[in-house]
Amino acid sequence: MSHVGSQHSPQPSGPTTPRPAVSGRTARRIAAALAAGAVALGLSACGGDGGSTTVKKIDITFSGSSVTPNGDRVKVDVDQPIDLIVTADEPGELHVHSEPEQSFEYEGGGATTTIELQIARPGVVEVESHDLDELVVSLEVS
Repeated sequence: MSHVGSQHSPQPSGPTTPRPAVSGRTARRIAAALAAGAVALGLSACGGDGGSTTVKKIDITFSGSSVTPNGDRVKVDVDQPIDLIVTADEPGELHVHSEPEQSFEYEGGGATTTIELQIARPGVVEVESHDLDELVVSLEVS
């Protein structure tokens, strides 16, 4: 006896219940939730580390009653490392008008002092010499 050509199709093992269709309202809610999640993931991927990790070096020279730079604007990223490299003929102090405010002393006699800082909030942060009553540099933090 030959069973050539006979095929057996699998039969359901028990009663089946049809799945209800998703309503249009529910589908829109699901789509909106997925879109919001995708946007949140995209934003965290773009700005999670706070910006550049490359050190921004700014040379500052005090000579007599003048300073260079004198009021220049320099762009930096939030939390980017900044080195203020100060060479001065007389010792003094720089004030960084950030949140919180910071003060840094530097040496005189032609010595070079490197001041390391980072700014955690966007905005314009002024670096001043109160000894000379001069704006040295404005850091544009974004």
